[in-house]
Amino acid sequence: MSSNNGEAKSGPLELSEVLHIETKEGTELPFEVVGILEDPDDGASYAVLMHEPEDEEGESEFIVTDLEGNLLEDEDLAQEILDEFLVFAEEAGDDGGEA
Repeated sequence: MSSNNGEAKSGPLELSEVLHIETKEGTELPFEVVGILEDPDDGASYAVLMHEPEDEEGESEFIVTDLEGNLLEDEDLAQEILDEFLVFAEEAGDDGGEA
């Protein structure tokens, strides 16, 4: 996959921003920034992006990028960041659902 926004990007990614990512098959999918996490060990920040399929039966897809929108090449690091984000999102959803 490669990031292809079609325009020059200035500055880091922000929440709710949409990137269009081209798949290996040549399809372009919109991914929305749904979270930004900072690694406390090295201070680097990463963006978690999600693509929601148009049909209700498909599963959401997630990718992890640096703040410039470049896909992480280290799959283990990307999975670790995604796992942390999903735990955080689940906990936030649980807290927000209580009255």
